[in-house]
Order: sequence, then structure tokens, then C-alpha cells
Amino acid sequence: MNVLEVLEQAQGLLHGHFCLTSGLHSDTYFQCAKLYQYPDLTEKIGSILAQKLAATEFDTVVSPAIGAVIMGYETAKQAGKRNLFVERKDGKMELRRGYTLERGERVVIVEDVITTARTIYETIEALEPFGVEVAAIGCIVDRTCGKTGLNIVSLLQIDPVTYDPADCPLCAQGVPLVKPGSRAETKGANVR
Repeated sequence: MNVLEVLEQAQGLLHGHFCLTSGLHSDTYFQCAKLYQYPDLTEKIGSILAQKLAATEFDTVVSPAIGAVIMGYETAKQAGKRNLFVERKDGKMELRRGYTLERGERVVIVEDVITTARTIYETIEALEPFGVEVAAIGCIVDRTCGKTGLNIVSLLQIDPVTYDPADCPLCAQGVPLVKPGSRAETKGANVR
């Protein structure tokens, strides 16, 4: 299965002029939430990700809410593992809803798209008090191309075309800028 074709089929790969979470501009945006409209495609993608993670020893999948909850669930289901999620409370990721983890438990964090890894770092920080081991990071699309130093297992690795807003040719051409992501833009945020 060609993951890029599946994302295009589900209209989860957008072309235009986008403001990314990092504040950079790009001509490409992955909106994996569009994929989740189609349970059969989501199941297939979750199955492929679970297969890629099969060599990793882990107990539990943890995903950041809200965007990755469905992919985390589907990957955990396909791998036969427990599934949890972290969510924001007062702007900070937390493990809530009575979820708990055991010290030494091996966790795989599942995200849909990793662009800056900021949410991954916030998820890791939320898990630190439990003393777990993060065995791997799984995702559909890795836009970091290995620049994070994290152990990322991805189905698709894309070296994104990005532009500084001050030097963006799409802005110069007057192409309308769209911010389709789920995170509110934060001026001056420390993005990793």
C-alpha cells in the first residue's frame, strides 16, 4: 500500500500555502484527520504502522490528543497493546482520566504527523513522572527527516519545502495563507 496515495485519496495531503505550527510556510500540508473519515483506510494504515513497530518491545501506546488519538487507538488495536492518550490542560499535556502507567513500562508514542516534534517532546514530558521507557515514536508522516534525534518509526518520511515568512515566494505571489492545524498559533513559542 502506498501511504502517500492513500492520503491523497482521503484528501489528507493538501497543496497550497500553509502556515505550519513552527510558524514557517510550506506549499504542502498533511491533514491526517481527513484519513479518519474512512475506517477501512485508517485500519490499514494502523496495521502497517503496527507491523513496522513489531520489532520494538513495548506494552502500551500513548498518543497526544486530539489529532493522534484515532491513529494511536488503531495502531494499539492492530498490535494487541493497551492504548492511552495525553491531553492538554491549561496548555500543558497531561495523562488524565484515571489513566496510569507503571514504572519501567515500555511505551510507544504514536502521532499522525511530526513536523517539529514539539508535541512529542510535550508528551514525553507528561510521561516522565511515571518513570516509563519511551521505546519508540511511531507516526504516519515524519517531516523532520531524522533531525530530531528521536527513534521515529514512520510510514512516510518527507523533507518539507518550508519558507521563512519574511522570504516566502508564496507570500510574494499573493497566494492566500491558510493555517489548518489544530494548535493555536503561539507567537515566539520555543519550537523544537
